[in-house]
Amino acid sequence: MKNLRRFTVFAIAMATLFTSCTTDDVNNSPEGQEVQGTVQVGNWRITNFNDSGENETSDFAGYNFTFAEDGILTATNGTNALTGTWSVDNDDDEVDFIIFFPVSDTSDFEDLNEDWDIVSVTDTRIELIDLGDANEADDRLVFERN
Repeated sequence: MKNLRRFTVFAIAMATLFTSCTTDDVNNSPEGQEVQGTVQVGNWRITNFNDSGENETSDFAGYNFTFAEDGILTATNGTNALTGTWSVDNDDDEVDFIIFFPVSDTSDFEDLNEDWDIVSVTDTRIELIDLGDANEADDRLVFERN
């Protein structure tokens, strides 16, 4: 009987170890699935971008953002087109929205390159935040569907 208890405890511990959550499990989290499904529908525009307390929304005026299922992010304004990547990832038990454009440090789009924390998601609006350190204001980014 004592061996049966030990075996049961061992089996439960091993099952927990082998089924623990990894970053690949974000697709199974309700929030991760919701964000991915929502953002992949239609075109989006930036309606608010606050970089360290400064409103820089106008830097992205006229740009439409498309978040493709394959992780490709495009930003176009009819004249210019940029291609980057996006993903939803689990980091420190939080679901992050990751944006990356391969641009120079002087590009306005470099400011979007971040592992954003998700504040809220609706069918037409996604609000993101990057918490600043003690000496810096938070960055805020809002996308709304066109």
